[in-house]
Amino acid sequence: MENLGWKEKINQFKIPIFMGILGLVLIVGGIFASSLTTSKPKVFPKESLTVSQKIISVDVSGAVNKPGVYQLKEGSRIENAVLAAEGFAQDANQEYISKYLNMAQKLSDGSKVYVPAIGEGGVVNQGTVVAGIQSEAKVNINTATQSELEALSGIGPVTASKIISDRPYGTIEDLLSKKVVSKAVFEKIKEQLVIY
Repeated sequence: MENLGWKEKINQFKIPIFMGILGLVLIVGGIFASSLTTSKPKVFPKESLTVSQKIISVDVSGAVNKPGVYQLKEGSRIENAVLAAEGFAQDANQEYISKYLNMAQKLSDGSKVYVPAIGEGGVVNQGTVVAGIQSEAKVNINTATQSELEALSGIGPVTASKIISDRPYGTIEDLLSKKVVSKAVFEKIKEQLVIY
């Protein structure tokens, strides 16, 4: 009698029991199958991962072999611009180049690199030489070095560091809105500033 009771109970719940066993088999089978097929990570060609690089235009003139406007990759340096112009001309002022032309200086779009010939001097801006780049005595607050900023009237090492740490700026007036410089200092230097 007891055996019939168990058989009746099993018959009564045979569908849920069968579904539970089937589910357990499928789960174990899925885990086993996934461990057999170890998939390698997808490899993409390097070209597909690189973001298209921005191109800048740089005017190279003076004592170079082929003066002109050159298209260079963003982040290029004066050295790249001189190489694009096929190097220094024979009459290039080597003393100026060795003392003042920072070949490692990064260029920005619209920069002008001028290499003086023998007998010519460099561009002077408030007692400091602008290293081969003529920017009409304007300082780009988004790319200027600490020393270029300190050359501005009323800007010391602390303020120059603040200008650098609060980059980027959308307009030169951001120096006031971000409270980097006082209004009096801003009025003194605003004509010497540029953003590009």
